[in-house]
Amino acid sequence: MTIRSITRKMTALASGAAVAAILLTTTAADARDTLHKFPLEAAMAKAQASGQLAPGIKVFFGTQKYPKPTAQLGPARTNKKTNFFNKSDQEGCDWAFLSAMITMTQYAQRVGGNAIVNVRSNYRNNEFSSETEYECGAGNVTGGVALVGDVVKLP
Repeated sequence: MTIRSITRKMTALASGAAVAAILLTTTAADARDTLHKFPLEAAMAKAQASGQLAPGIKVFFGTQKYPKPTAQLGPARTNKKTNFFNKSDQEGCDWAFLSAMITMTQYAQRVGGNAIVNVRSNYRNNEFSSETEYECGAGNVTGGVALVGDVVKLP
């Protein structure tokens, strides 16, 4: 083996190790999972303004009061992600919230309900119940909203 071939092999190994180190460092440094709480009122106003929620479905968050149901139709669950590219965390979270609400209201309508009660955030299976806020996880590239609630028939 010549000195030239040994030098080439060492250079190739060093380059490979440098690339691997950069990739490992970049992945660790870029990983982000920020948990946010954003106002429900503004997010619901945007959702209703979009015209995409199933018509006639009322939504009650947390412990908000509602009339006694005439029928319990089971749980509703959704976990929606969205691309956060070129969006602020709140914009991305509101977008994922809208997607989650569309899915939940359409499901409630499909199973014969006219309301979803006890709606709460369930990001990474950690429940957060509030009448004024929803929870969202935001990463560098994507983020998401998970919601659970109970579909009912109200009088």
